[in-house]
Amino acid sequence: MERITRFRAIAMLLAFALILGLFSVRMYAVQMLGAGDVVADSDLYTTYYTVKAARGELLDRNGNVMVGNRASYNLVFNNFVLTNSDDPNGHLLRLIRMADQLGVEYIENFPVTETRPYEYTLAEQSAAWQGYFQDYLWELDIDSDISASRLMEALRSRYKIPDSWSDEDARAVIGLRYELKLRTDITNLSSYVFLEDVPDDILNAILELNVPGLDAAASTKREYYTTYAAHILGTYSKMDPDDWEIYKELGYKMDDKVGKSGLEKAFEEYLHGTDGRLARVVDKNGNIVSQYYVKEPVAGHNVETSIDLNLQIVAEEAMKQVHDELTAQESGSGSDIQGMAVVVMDTRTGEVLACASYPTYNPATFNQDWDQLRVDPMKPTLNRALQEIYPPGSTYKVAMSIAGLETQTISRYTEIEDKGIFTKYPGNSPRCLIYTRNGRTHGYLNVAGALEDSCNYFYYVLGDRMDWDDVDAVAKTLGLGEPTGIELGERIGQRANEETKKKKYSGSDAHWYAMDQVLASIGQSDHLYTPMQLCSYVAAVANKGTRYSATFLKRVVSADYSNLVEENTREVLSVTEMSNDTVETIFEGMRRVVTSGSGASAFRGFDVEVCGKTGTAEHGTGGSSNGAFICFAPMDDPEIAVAVYGEKAGSGGHMAKVARIILEYYFSADELSDVVTYENKVG
Repeated sequence: MERITRFRAIAMLLAFALILGLFSVRMYAVQMLGAGDVVADSDLYTTYYTVKAARGELLDRNGNVMVGNRASYNLVFNNFVLTNSDDPNGHLLRLIRMADQLGVEYIENFPVTETRPYEYTLAEQSAAWQGYFQDYLWELDIDSDISASRLMEALRSRYKIPDSWSDEDARAVIGLRYELKLRTDITNLSSYVFLEDVPDDILNAILELNVPGLDAAASTKREYYTTYAAHILGTYSKMDPDDWEIYKELGYKMDDKVGKSGLEKAFEEYLHGTDGRLARVVDKNGNIVSQYYVKEPVAGHNVETSIDLNLQIVAEEAMKQVHDELTAQESGSGSDIQGMAVVVMDTRTGEVLACASYPTYNPATFNQDWDQLRVDPMKPTLNRALQEIYPPGSTYKVAMSIAGLETQTISRYTEIEDKGIFTKYPGNSPRCLIYTRNGRTHGYLNVAGALEDSCNYFYYVLGDRMDWDDVDAVAKTLGLGEPTGIELGERIGQRANEETKKKKYSGSDAHWYAMDQVLASIGQSDHLYTPMQLCSYVAAVANKGTRYSATFLKRVVSADYSNLVEENTREVLSVTEMSNDTVETIFEGMRRVVTSGSGASAFRGFDVEVCGKTGTAEHGTGGSSNGAFICFAPMDDPEIAVAVYGEKAGSGGHMAKVARIILEYYFSADELSDVVTYENKVG
């Protein structure tokens, strides 16, 4: 009896150990097997979901969110639950018909036309997606040379699609089966997202279908919190083939989104987070048994830009105001004004406080408005501040004056008599503007007086006296025709010199003549610069020759704003030697421009001492001349520089009005904060 009892006890212990062992194996499989691994002898399945990391926010220097994220929902598939349901194809067809009924376009990349005669559309896809398709054929043991029609027949059979179904319905369902197969067994693409950013009414309507394996997944949607700064904020969307060649080496997935332009692109490395991976154990009915993060998502960093959003708004509205005033004239100089641009910079750091182009557009509706925007003759999508190059006109005379003084070709006291017409070289006799208008001259002028009156004759003589290499060297170190260091793509422009002329022309036209030097001295000839370069240039003058790298970056902070990731430090790009005597002379001349010269009417009654220079430039396309104005303030301790440019604006004096409005706001507003108050951010 004792032996029987002992035997039964041992048998029970062995049975218990066996059950415990089987349970342990099952639990190990549930937790440790990879995506697509079915747990042996069970109805459980472990699948993985990509959890998209939130993208970092773009803020202005005061903590206002310019581009951020809002909560949204995507419709995501679990292929295991769908394929183990009673009628996978029928469920998918119901889903497709509901999407058509609701008027929504779902995401699908199957490279075959939607109707007969079937043809491949691989040529419209990237190399990566073409590769995925070849992998799909290999996985299904289908010849890669198969015709599109034969492939459709094979897949109808493979997926057991009823013969009674129409070709269109069969093709639509096969498209979804293709996506699910790719993401489950073949590629490392993210989980299949059927619809992105689904509105509540559509979400509810589709979920009511109870399609097995189709779930709503929380996500985020990029959103603009301002209608301003469109040209610099940029766009964010899925990669194209060229993007993929760049980002695949950085661990991105083919269907990831990236910054495509503007600050979104420039600061991609900070804004882009690291996606997470969620393991979910489900039964064949789609019930979740357990879930856990294999890898938690890490949100991108927040980028605090140098932009002051309020100042940006003021700059854009000022351009619109002056543009409307000029066009309201109906006739006269500047009435045919076209595009404009303005750049505002902190002279002490190179930080760009505002950068605007006119006309502009709403960044939030860019995609919807594209068809209209691209045919608009005013080119509202063109970033004129960075991507258009213009002749500087008389704004170049500041560089010319510095070169003359520093080479001691002239002193601050040297006087040159304005004779109205420069006749040294027969056959080409340029005139001073005042002489052209009323036959008068400026008489004898020193450098400060020549800047004040913008006397062309003075600079004809000065340019003729100088070695142009000396002039060009000064213009170069002041940043004209040189990269500004800005993070966004910019056109570099060109300085008028012998090298530029040889590149542009051929034969005798490529020779650098004495008259080229004379005309270049007043900012004509082959000079072409962006408004960003003009602002960097005048900021360098304000800094007594030190030119800092232009930047849109103030600092980068962690997603929760608790840690400083990176902070911008000013970088010196070049230094122009300027003696105290040169500085005093240039500042005096530029100050007189806005007190009694061509910019005086715009700054009448303004309390802050502003130093500026107007420019009126010929452009050869008919209509009014272009207008430019550069300035800095205050005179005794410069902290802000402004450059304004107007296509066919008539004169630099008109552009000075834009600068006046900007400076009024800057010096009357509350002190620009160097500390971001994140809890008060917009949005």
